[in-house]
Amino acid sequence: MISIVDYGVGNLFSLSSSLKAIGADTIVTNDKQKILDSSAVILPGVGAFSDAKQKLQESGLFQVVIDEAKKGKKLLGICLGMQMLFEKSFEYGEFDGLGLIKGNIVPLEGKISPQLKIPHIGWNSLEFKNGKSPLFKYINNGDFVYFVHSYFATDCDENVIATSEYGIDVTASVQKDNIFGCQFHPEKSGDVGLNILKAFCEMGD
Repeated sequence: MISIVDYGVGNLFSLSSSLKAIGADTIVTNDKQKILDSSAVILPGVGAFSDAKQKLQESGLFQVVIDEAKKGKKLLGICLGMQMLFEKSFEYGEFDGLGLIKGNIVPLEGKISPQLKIPHIGWNSLEFKNGKSPLFKYINNGDFVYFVHSYFATDCDENVIATSEYGIDVTASVQKDNIFGCQFHPEKSGDVGLNILKAFCEMGD
């Protein structure tokens, strides 16, 4: 059973629908015990970092996610959920994240050409880094995925498994041992996204 953490800020319907489409046994939950009993955890998220962190803390699941990841349970953060895996975010202030991956979340503004729109919305290709991650077992270098974001991860080169070009090389995906993150939305990325979710679900089976 894979738990999708429901803390009030995720695109839960499309994500759970995508996982069901690939035959994954999933549950959308804010129940601590169900998360503890699950084989893997997915942390979705849309919106502002500080709001999401506050809601995750209020749900009582902030430390649960940290503890389960540190025990070796598979964890996948998606979009804002990926950003929360890092040490700090500088979105409307400075806020501590889950601290599971070294690095910071910073604005695209000022880092990319003023001619490029923010948020970065649309389809961009993946460029694999540091070898081919098992998360990309069923996809190819250069495949396209769907992004919606105004902030991105930096200072994390050793854990970057894919970038995407948007004026600069933007961190698209990260991995540290059992912990994975996708800045893009696999649940909105067609067959490529489904194949990424499939690879995650199969790890350790």
